[in-house]
Amino acid sequence: MSVPPRLFSCLRRGLIAALLLLMGALLAAGCRSAPAPTPVPITPTSPPTVAPAATPMPTPTTAIPPTAIPTEAAAPTAAPLSIDETVEDETTDVLAQRLAALPELQNFSGVVLVARNGETLFSQGYGYADRQAQLPNTPQTRFRLGSLTKQFTAAAVLMLQDRGLLNVQDPICDYVDDCPPAWAPITIHHLLAHTSGIPDFTNFPDYEARKGQPSTLSQTLARFRDAPLEFAPGTSWNYSNSGYIVLGRIIEQTSEQRYEDFLRAHIFEPLGMADSGYDHGDADLAVGYVNAGPAQADFLDMSIPHAAGALYGSAEDLLRWDRGLDAGLLLPAELQAQMFTAHAAIPDSGGFGYGYGWEVGELLGRRVVSHMGGIEGFSAGITRVLDDHTLIVVLSNEEQTNPRAVSQAVLQALYAAP
Repeated sequence: MSVPPRLFSCLRRGLIAALLLLMGALLAAGCRSAPAPTPVPITPTSPPTVAPAATPMPTPTTAIPPTAIPTEAAAPTAAPLSIDETVEDETTDVLAQRLAALPELQNFSGVVLVARNGETLFSQGYGYADRQAQLPNTPQTRFRLGSLTKQFTAAAVLMLQDRGLLNVQDPICDYVDDCPPAWAPITIHHLLAHTSGIPDFTNFPDYEARKGQPSTLSQTLARFRDAPLEFAPGTSWNYSNSGYIVLGRIIEQTSEQRYEDFLRAHIFEPLGMADSGYDHGDADLAVGYVNAGPAQADFLDMSIPHAAGALYGSAEDLLRWDRGLDAGLLLPAELQAQMFTAHAAIPDSGGFGYGYGWEVGELLGRRVVSHMGGIEGFSAGITRVLDDHTLIVVLSNEEQTNPRAVSQAVLQALYAAP
């Protein structure tokens, strides 16, 4: 009969304490003038770690100097809260057993990564990145991130605010040429929080017919710039990819760089995110599928989603992103707090609100920020449990996968009672 892990841990600690007391007593009896020995602390075995962030490549000359960031992600500046006692003695093997039993992962294709305090607890690929070539998914496989792109766009805007080049309360017409009169009351804040009232062009009747055609940023803006607002800015909430397309224009106008160049120079390279970037169809990504069958997803020209959804990345790069956020390497605390503050309630979300590129709320009694993404051939989810610095990444090369359901199932397994 096997001894339960927690009972074994308790017995081990008791035995060590008894041995230390006995040694102290023997030494005191034989050599009373010598000081009592100091017990050597026992260091638990650390979980496996992801390789340190790569040394940044030289940054090209840009209109805005890149943030000075160490070449290796630092530890979090704030001490983490104590880990839930039900998982304090968990090993990677135990967590793997729990996840293996999840029905959400039985036919899953992609990668699941779980980390705490920047250290990997679990990292596993499932299925194939390329089914025809039988190339397996791994934590280094590159996936389209879909709307996870929005958190990088939001961070870029706040970085520009930190440099004094804009303010989120500025009217967007200060930065958009030939700004429609209806947009005059809209601020950058409204775009970030999805409260602008600008309708989502991906819901327009002609979107499916046009999604395979290349589009410049100006051409994409023209699709919705004259459409009536859905509500007065700031009076309601509705998810709008259009708003984040406008943010892409503002980033380019303010920084005097292409959107993708700004992110590469100021986020990806400083954090060592070598497997992340703007998808131009030449980045050696996983093949995107409709579902579990052989059918590949419809073609989408990635010039269209731009700052709303055009990025790709790997699970390990999202861990580097998480490390950078935890350590405060990109933004000062007050601006990062704005990103993780619920500025508007999300209808029918169980109490979640929308920050800047992140959903903000509570799950299992813990403070959580998260976001999901879906795009042709791919689905993605990132969840950060703020109370104990836990990260859950779910990346899939099937567009029919529900990343929210998978992420919440992993969260339940992580904090389940033994």
